[in-house]
Amino acid sequence: MKAIIYARVSSVTERQTTERQISDLKSYAKYSKMEIVNVFEERISGAKRNQERPVLIQALEYCRKEHIDMILVSELSRLGRNSFEVLAVIKSLVDDKINLYIEKEKFVLLDDKKQPSIFAPIMIATLATCAQLERENIKYRLDSGRKLYIEKGGILGRKKGSFKTMEQKKEEYKDVIRMLKQGYSLRNISKLTNCSLSTVQRVKKEFI
Repeated sequence: MKAIIYARVSSVTERQTTERQISDLKSYAKYSKMEIVNVFEERISGAKRNQERPVLIQALEYCRKEHIDMILVSELSRLGRNSFEVLAVIKSLVDDKINLYIEKEKFVLLDDKKQPSIFAPIMIATLATCAQLERENIKYRLDSGRKLYIEKGGILGRKKGSFKTMEQKKEEYKDVIRMLKQGYSLRNISKLTNCSLSTVQRVKKEFI
């Protein structure tokens, strides 16, 4: 059985990595005697629309073209935190007879006849909704925390007099720099990396 791994983290910096996701899924594949033929890693917010996630699109197209049997993910939220977008991905997998394994829940989308079980739609819808609610709760807590901090006299942003070295900037914005060199438009880079348009313009001015 041929399989691929799709791993995603939200941060475009090195604060988060896909290393643990990939390691756990490779262990499962080895145990299940699957052949991992490709690994797709993406650094982008799960709130983005599917068409704004180039690596996810590439992974799905690769599965169709290469007749991949299964996609392995660590949890459903790696496919996204917008329930409607996740369900659209799931529908495309079912239509193309591509199976999905979710490590966290030990869940397999299709049975041996390449058909979803009667419980699969309920399970997927529940997990997708939970992922979206989790994201909204995190956003609410962050926004609430910032508001309280400001009300108590706190000031957001970098401390006055502090600065980043060119090497630090180069590392932090390496994805922006890579996309600039590949010819992506400034607006697309801004959307794909979650950086403001002004930041992308500044990076282009400093490094390209």
